[in-house]
Amino acid sequence: MTLTQLRYVITIADTGSMNEASKALFISQPSLSQAVKELETEIGVELFKRSNRGVSVTQEGIEFLGYARQVVEQYELIESHYIERKNVKKKFGVSMQHYTFAVNAFVEMVRQFGMDEYEFAVRETKTYEVIEDVKEFRSEIGIIYINDFNQKVLTKMIKESDLEFHPILDCGVYVYLWKGHPLANKEEISIEEHMEIYEKKGMSRKDAMKQVAKDRGVSKRDIYQYLLNN
Repeated sequence: MTLTQLRYVITIADTGSMNEASKALFISQPSLSQAVKELETEIGVELFKRSNRGVSVTQEGIEFLGYARQVVEQYELIESHYIERKNVKKKFGVSMQHYTFAVNAFVEMVRQFGMDEYEFAVRETKTYEVIEDVKEFRSEIGIIYINDFNQKVLTKMIKESDLEFHPILDCGVYVYLWKGHPLANKEEISIEEHMEIYEKKGMSRKDAMKQVAKDRGVSKRDIYQYLLNN
C-alpha cells in the first residue's frame, strides 16, 4: 500500500469516474485500474462497484476512504511543515442543520481562535448527512437534534457509525399559533394534523411530509416510517 494508491482511490471517489480520475491524476485509465486492483487485492476489500454509469464506493470502501483521507492529510501536513516549510492551516469543520445557537457558537469560536492557524468550515445539511460527514471525516463534529420521536433511529445510526453522542443542551419545541386557530387549544399536534395544515394550503403530500420533517427537526424518512407504522 502506498500514498500514491491512497491518492488514487480518493480521487476516484471524489470524481465518481475512473475516466475523470485518470485525467485529474494525469495517468492512463488502465494504469489507474491496475493500481486500484492491486490495492484491493492487498487489503482484501472491494473499494468500488463498477457499472456503465461510473463507479460507486462500497460500504467497506467508505470506511477505508475515511482512514485514507486522514493518512494523506497528515502526510501533507508533515511534508508542508518540514520539507516545503509552508505555514499550513489546520482544518476544523462542523456539520449541522440550521440552528441559530450553533451558528452563533461557531462564529464565536472563529473569533476566539482566529483565522491564522485554522481553516474553519460549516456545512448545513440534513441530519443523516451530518452523521455521515463526521463518520467519513469531512467534519470534526456534527450537531443534531434528538427527541423522543427520532431517538431510537439516530442512536442506532450513531452506534453503527462508531461515533459518540454528547448532549450540549436541553431545549423545547414551541409552536406559535393564532389564538383562534383550530389547533390552538391542543396539548399536542399529531403528524397527521401537522401534515394536514400544509395540505390544506395546496401542498402535495410529499411536500407536506418534507416540510413537517423540517419543522420537527427529523428526516423525511422518519416521517414516512411513522406513517407506515401508524
